[in-house]
Amino acid sequence: MSAVASNPPVVRDRLMTADDFHALPDSKGWELDDGRLVEKPMGSNSAGIGSEVLILILFYLHDHPIGRAFAEMPYRCYPNHPNRIRKPDVSFIRHERLPVGPLPEPGITAPPELAVEVLSPNDLASEIDRKVKEYLEAGVRLVWVVNPDVRTVRIHRLNGTIAQADERGVVSGEDVLPGFQFVVGDLFKSAAPFPR
Repeated sequence: MSAVASNPPVVRDRLMTADDFHALPDSKGWELDDGRLVEKPMGSNSAGIGSEVLILILFYLHDHPIGRAFAEMPYRCYPNHPNRIRKPDVSFIRHERLPVGPLPEPGITAPPELAVEVLSPNDLASEIDRKVKEYLEAGVRLVWVVNPDVRTVRIHRLNGTIAQADERGVVSGEDVLPGFQFVVGDLFKSAAPFPR
């Protein structure tokens, strides 16, 4: 996986609890990494690609209402790390795994079935690899890492297998989103330069 960072993520010095994190006036663009407030960098292009993934999943869920999809939903689904909150760029979780009523604060305690990370220019490959490992250890069944630079999607599964689809490849929802699929290149059409 290639992600080159010119600047590492910003980390605040003071340790925080999950409740401290929730009390922040604005935690958009931030995660909590075992008590450390860490900036979650997101470039405009990456945000647009994340939106494309979310829209595709939302269209699928309109016809297959099996759960909910979110952009940057906080998850604190790490039992041994109560002060870790991750916000996948896109996530999907089945209805039966969600509590009845309002969504909990400061984050959903059940792991999503699917977590999607879209690489940004300032992402460190080692940090993305660590997040993927954390997701899988928490019980996330499917993790997609979208790399806009090389136009690929790397697929990590809970059973430990890994696959990669290039621009012409097809990514499926497997048993997480049965019948869902997309062509990888379609994610990047909005990122293409305007014709002259």
